[in-house]
Amino acid sequence: MLGTRYTHGSPCWLDLGSPDTGVSAAFYSAVLGWEFRSAGPEAGGYGFFQQDGATVAALGPLTEEGARGAWTVYFQTSDADTTQMVAAAEGGTVRMPVMDVMDAGRAAALTDPGGAEFAIWQPGSVRGLDRTSAPGALVWVELHSADPEAALGFYRSLFEWRWSAMEAPGMTYRVVSTAEGDQEDASFGGAAELQEGADRARWVPYLEVTDADATADAVTAAGGTVLLPPADIPDVGRLAWFADPFGAPFAVLKPSPAMT
Repeated sequence: MLGTRYTHGSPCWLDLGSPDTGVSAAFYSAVLGWEFRSAGPEAGGYGFFQQDGATVAALGPLTEEGARGAWTVYFQTSDADTTQMVAAAEGGTVRMPVMDVMDAGRAAALTDPGGAEFAIWQPGSVRGLDRTSAPGALVWVELHSADPEAALGFYRSLFEWRWSAMEAPGMTYRVVSTAEGDQEDASFGGAAELQEGADRARWVPYLEVTDADATADAVTAAGGTVLLPPADIPDVGRLAWFADPFGAPFAVLKPSPAMT
């Protein structure tokens, strides 16, 4: 499960690119109880989703030509320039080169060789999200790729990730961990093959909830779509997949006691 003691390769930030930030802010407020706080006029419309004053995600307008609404997972790096260079050398694409984000840190937007978009973050004054693995906060990230083993090999060249394979109904699931610490304790996400009907590789954020069924009802009422109805996964919890009003997919999880 995710924590906030971020190390090299940890998921550390999550933001949503939206064609209408006002609509998106209202949707996630209705579904998850988030409050949106602008980062100020110099931030170009970017701001923070918060709970009780703690930042759990962020929101900004789309900035890339042809982009559509989507969540982006950021992984911490100790050296953004080197990570960008290795990503390009290993077959990845640099969509936005490393840039300074005021004094907060340095960021770059990348795409892995399989087509999944992600970003990297070298912390300055901002290490990452204030809260994870709590109701309404990021609890897990999951890569869906046509070739998970090849994709994870790419990420290992960037972050030295470890993973272990486990058989699940209809698929092989790979549990991914950072390079440091006990492998199980350091796990933060998973990787699986693209499922039938999936249009492209992507990283999917999982947000913790106390009631996946009630969340599904809230998503529908607020103008979103249920992609995968709530279902129980043994030893994991009850999960569901949704799309927000602009089609950005995300998932929710009520963890089982075994996960907490």
